[in-house]
Amino acid sequence: MRIKTTILFGLLPIAMASYATAAVLPAHQSSNLWYTDAASITAAKAAAATPGAKAKNVILFVGDGMGVSTLTAARILQGQENGQLGEEGYLSFETFPHTALVKTYNVDAQTPDSAGTMTAMMSGVKSDAGVLGVSENIERGVCSTVSGNELITAIELAEIKGMATGIVSTARITHATPAAAYAKSADRNWEDDGDMPAAAKTAGCEDIASQLVNFEPNLEARIAGADVDGLDVVMGGGRRSFLPKDAAFNSNDALSAVEGDRTDGRDLTAEWKTRYPAGRYVIDQAGFDAVDTSTTTKLFGLFNESHMQYEADRGNDVAGEPSLTEMTSKAIAILKQNNNGYLLVVESGRIDHGHHAGSAYSALTDTIELASAVQAAVDATNPEETLILVTADHSHVFTIAGYPKRGNPILGKVINVDDTSAVAADGMPYTTVGYSNGLGFHDLGTETDAEAVYSAGIQAGRADLSGVDTEASGFHQEALVPLASETHAGEDISLHARGPGSQFVRGVVEQNLVFHVINQALDLLASE
Repeated sequence: MRIKTTILFGLLPIAMASYATAAVLPAHQSSNLWYTDAASITAAKAAAATPGAKAKNVILFVGDGMGVSTLTAARILQGQENGQLGEEGYLSFETFPHTALVKTYNVDAQTPDSAGTMTAMMSGVKSDAGVLGVSENIERGVCSTVSGNELITAIELAEIKGMATGIVSTARITHATPAAAYAKSADRNWEDDGDMPAAAKTAGCEDIASQLVNFEPNLEARIAGADVDGLDVVMGGGRRSFLPKDAAFNSNDALSAVEGDRTDGRDLTAEWKTRYPAGRYVIDQAGFDAVDTSTTTKLFGLFNESHMQYEADRGNDVAGEPSLTEMTSKAIAILKQNNNGYLLVVESGRIDHGHHAGSAYSALTDTIELASAVQAAVDATNPEETLILVTADHSHVFTIAGYPKRGNPILGKVINVDDTSAVAADGMPYTTVGYSNGLGFHDLGTETDAEAVYSAGIQAGRADLSGVDTEASGFHQEALVPLASETHAGEDISLHARGPGSQFVRGVVEQNLVFHVINQALDLLASE
């Protein structure tokens, strides 16, 4: 009889089900905060209008390495930094109305890399690990296989359509994720000509930095009839790949004796300024702050010799760097001047680097900064005309484990629900978050640069953490398998969407669907 009743209520019309619920729920249940909060969220979603399918603008945010466990831990840390227990909060984009799970594998790899994953998102075609803007028919590292296998990206299509375009990253702007938006390369590591083998240069392949500066003529040569004005906003790190290997070209904030890596003698920053004489080239916070968004139509910012600083370390930069939030806001202000709309790609690249270094602190604080940048984009745009997508390229072997009590510091040692300190079978305490592989435990105190761990070597396995402050910025979590760097993971990541066309983000999807959602919203392939 109980089974029949369950089936019967499952078939009741909504009105009858609501009536029955109101009649049978005790007051302590229907008035419970958990119950009323969930009910109000459900009602709001039911009342929300279905967004239109077409957008004027699209902003794609990519948290490099931002898997689901990273989102969970960052959400908790954000709340705890604001004096809350943490678990009950949301990162800004986690409140978006539409979400999907995304499969991240490359054509040739179960656990992917950023080159293949971002190529999928930018082109609509899955490809191999380690290659940029080309199909799976290419052979990595072989220049001759590029020709005929180039893929056109959403950024390129937006340019052809007459839209404004921008690429922002806290990593080197020639690094895999941002480079996949504009470059065609047999190897993601060919960031400048000094990184390329002689055979590739002899065969005529162009390094990634050169492709960025030559984006406009290259696209017009590749696509018959194309007449574009080039990328409007480019900001990130990686200045070394644009400068000659000559100390005479060092920037004021160069950290190396010779900042540039180019062996061909070209100063690509000078070439960019020649091509766009009305554009602004900036290298520090002061230059960035001086940019007038009402009059600037082209902006090229290279804020570091290599990657930009971790958000936690940004205040220590020699010449000052803008935050991801600041770069996002300025990019939108410039791009929105184009009446045809814009496509902006924003990468938080150092989430990935924090994880590789085994530093949850660095990865999570950069994730929180990404959430801030997304909120800035939400505040600066109209939800009826701008589609905002937030996703990752892949995840990491980052875990949240043990049985810590509610509100226990996410970076702390496990305290059980009964307020006792948890100890493992070896009699030692352990942390809630950790890594399946990597460099392992290191206590670097208040160090905010996660890269400092690489000079300390591998120390995998267990350590006695009894007297260690695991919440300190310089603490690096334990790892099970000893490796010189922690690795990516292969599970699904999430995709969050808001605005026109966001309703197509649902279910479990292949990563290359991201391109098609962007194309659906902007009609990039529609004939004029």
